[in-house]
Amino acid sequence: MPDLLRLVIAGSVDCGKSTTVGRLLFDSKQVFDDQLAQIERASIRRARGHLDLSLLTDGLRAEREQGITIDVAYRYFSTPRRTFVLADTPGHVQYTRNMVTGASTASLCVLVIGIDAGLAEQTRRHAAVASMLGVRSLIVAVNKMDLVEMAEEPFARLRAEFEAFLADLPFDDVRFIPISALNGDNIVRSSDHMPWYDGPPLLDLLETIPIPAEDRLDQLRLPVQLVIRSSAPGPETRSYPGRIASGRVRVGDDVVVLPSRLRTRVATITVGGTPTDEARYPQSVAVTLEDDVDVSRGHMIASPGAEPLTLSSFEASLCWMSEAPLRAGARYAVKHTTNWSRVRVDRVDHRLDLQHLRRREESASLELNDLGQVSLTAMAPLFGDPYERSRSTGSFVLVDEASDDTVAAGMILRPVPAG
Repeated sequence: MPDLLRLVIAGSVDCGKSTTVGRLLFDSKQVFDDQLAQIERASIRRARGHLDLSLLTDGLRAEREQGITIDVAYRYFSTPRRTFVLADTPGHVQYTRNMVTGASTASLCVLVIGIDAGLAEQTRRHAAVASMLGVRSLIVAVNKMDLVEMAEEPFARLRAEFEAFLADLPFDDVRFIPISALNGDNIVRSSDHMPWYDGPPLLDLLETIPIPAEDRLDQLRLPVQLVIRSSAPGPETRSYPGRIASGRVRVGDDVVVLPSRLRTRVATITVGGTPTDEARYPQSVAVTLEDDVDVSRGHMIASPGAEPLTLSSFEASLCWMSEAPLRAGARYAVKHTTNWSRVRVDRVDHRLDLQHLRRREESASLELNDLGQVSLTAMAPLFGDPYERSRSTGSFVLVDEASDDTVAAGMILRPVPAG
């Protein structure tokens, strides 16, 4: 079975991002005949003079009329070597929150930059968001090389500028590739028009770049989704369904239940209704326990001696998604794994300056699409891990209880020491 690669593609407005995705799908023969016919008709209506491949991902009518991407469009395709789940995210700054959605499950980011526009603030923003969300592999596709006659010098200059910026971001693997999405250069096949580039085309990179582990935590984390009581005659039994957030679980394993910290052992495991001796991340399971312990929705079953952090006061990175600013003293509902609680914002530690990542701006608030660090206090302790170790137990969202709007995506950094 081919490997699965989840990737997000991003870029500033008019960089040719949607055309890049369309060209990738078209040249790799991932487009059905009826889709192609629809795109041909739409291209004629818009008097493009050519097949507008960007329409393959700009699927909503409103997006087609405006010629922009305003939502996250997911595409699924396969090659003999890999299966891909691709999230095509918006370019406008006001849709940075959509970028968070697309990058939250990705292992790789393809960042498209137009050689004519250069390194825009939104390009920096997308790179920073991807790194904050744990994406460690980055492909920088420098597009519209046809506008500079496929010359190496403009590409090398932009690459050097962006490499200086990326030095402050924790990417493990960064690749640069010159492309012309309009003409198909270096998308699926290597281009004869840029002989100075001796690397693989974009599709080859996607098929061969190492896929990093989705989770860097080996210990068991099983957030309980709900409690199921048996209806069969005889003594009542209770099973606890949930999706394994990290690690693995086996029948007979010693486990600890949080927040009670009571210890017990795993009696049975079922996956899809079928009994099994072992399950692992990211399977959805239902387990029963040997002892009658208190377990409810939102509790967590974990490895004893390697429990998650108990978070009363903690520092977190936030991407702020609301038009109403975040300020110290505000209170929000927090959704963490399967648990709902409440938190208070103790202070805004700083706001990230996306123009100069080395400098952290002091700020009393976070505005729409700002990235920053805050200190929070939970009304009831949360049980989680630093985001750099586990996306599943290190992430959360904040919700405004008055409007029921999701106002922030958060990543746990560290506990605040007592006192």
